[in-house]
Amino acid sequence: MYKTVAQTAIDLNMPEEQILHYIHNGRIKAVHDGEQFLINSGQFDTYHEQIERIKEEIEIWRHTPIPEDIDVKDED
Repeated sequence: MYKTVAQTAIDLNMPEEQILHYIHNGRIKAVHDGEQFLINSGQFDTYHEQIERIKEEIEIWRHTPIPEDIDVKDED
C-alpha cells in the first residue's frame, strides 16, 4: 500500500522533513507522481517488528529486579 509523506511520518513518528531527507538520500524508496512522493509502506515491516521487539525488551528490563551485590559488606 502506498502512503504519502505525511501519512508515513505519522506511522513512523518522525517529522515530514526527516522523511523527505531520507527520500532524497535514498534511505527510503519512493515514487514521485508529479505532485507528491508516494511511499510503499511494506518497506517498513521489519522496522515495526524491531521497534516492537525493543519495546518488549525494555519492559522486561524494567521489571527485572536488581540483584543484591554479594561483595557489599555492611560495616556501619
